[in-house]
Amino acid sequence: MQGLSALGSPANQNFISNAGFLVTPNGVVVVDALGSPALAQRLIAAIGKVTAQPITHLIVTHYHADHIYGLQAFKAVGARIIAHRAARDYLTSDTARLRLEASRRELAPFVNAQTRLVQADDWLDADQELSVGGVRILIRHAGPSHTPEDLVVFVPQEKVLFAGDLVFRARIPFVGQADSRQWIKALDGLLAFDAGTIVPGHGPASAAARDDLQLTRDYLVHLRTSMGTAAKNLDPFEEAYASADWSRFEKLPLFRVANRMNAFNTYLLMEQENK
Repeated sequence: MQGLSALGSPANQNFISNAGFLVTPNGVVVVDALGSPALAQRLIAAIGKVTAQPITHLIVTHYHADHIYGLQAFKAVGARIIAHRAARDYLTSDTARLRLEASRRELAPFVNAQTRLVQADDWLDADQELSVGGVRILIRHAGPSHTPEDLVVFVPQEKVLFAGDLVFRARIPFVGQADSRQWIKALDGLLAFDAGTIVPGHGPASAAARDDLQLTRDYLVHLRTSMGTAAKNLDPFEEAYASADWSRFEKLPLFRVANRMNAFNTYLLMEQENK
């Protein structure tokens, strides 16, 4: 299910991220839960039209709201939730609680008082290989990158890579508090999977893996180069932002919404790295 290149709203039920699923002879493995219980129910219904197999596992690539507010619906149908242990700090934080409170106001009625944060059943400390119905599923920790807990999921026999928010396609990435230096290294590591298809966290699935990894990578490098030089020279952010060349990226969806915030967060990060 491909989300919209938009901000979450009641009109789109917070449908702004992707989720995918893999049908095996012994069950269905889902990657990410979408941004509201209603969307998760739609995904469960879509899976039911493809197969009568039960949903046995759900792998969370990371605990951002648009990927996890549907978890409770999958828990209700018996799915075992898998995530990286680094997400536990966020899940029990005031940040997660306050974000959910805000989402209940801003995304009502699709995120409401009944929407809750769901813990994983299996918290991973290391890479894992999952076998369901004889199908090998490789779960690899790629964080700290976009988030500390980033997981990617690779299905070797299909050469499909679920990349989570390490890859944004056809839109500006959301950088937030990301470790962009490690994110770039993680993108380089994804090329080693030799994937035929990449399912990004946002945007359409890609059969041109290298090109789409490169776009996200180039954007992060440009942020770090332009803001890093300014931070090193102690140039004011406003001056640095105004003088940077954004022409390659400014026509991408959500550029006006996200780029300035991305640049500012990167400026602050580069200040810390330069100390």
